Amino acid sequence: MSKAVSKLAYRPVGILMGMAAGVAAGAVFRQVWKWTAGDGEAPDAIDEDRGWGEILAAAALQGAIFAVVRAAVDRGGAIGVRRLTGRWPD
Repeated sequence: MSKAVSKLAYRPVGILMGMAAGVAAGAVFRQVWKWTAGDGEAPDAIDEDRGWGEILAAAALQGAIFAVVRAAVDRGGAIGVRRLTGRWPD
C-alpha cells in the first residue's frame, strides 16, 4: 500500500483513538486521585478552598496520566494500521 493510503487509513483511527484516550485518561486520573489524595474530587484551579500545592500536584498528575495514555493509544493505533496496511503511518 502506498504511503498516502497508509496515512489516510490512520487519520480516522487516530481521531477515534484520541477521543477514547481522553475518556480513559480521565477515568484513570479520577481513580488515581481518589487513591493518592483520599479525596473524591480533584481540585479545580479556581477552587478557593484548595492550596497552590494541591492544585499544581493535581494538574501535574493529570497531565502525566493524559500523556502516557495518549502515547500508548497512539502507538497501538500505529501498530494496528501497520498490520492492516503493511506500512507505518507517518
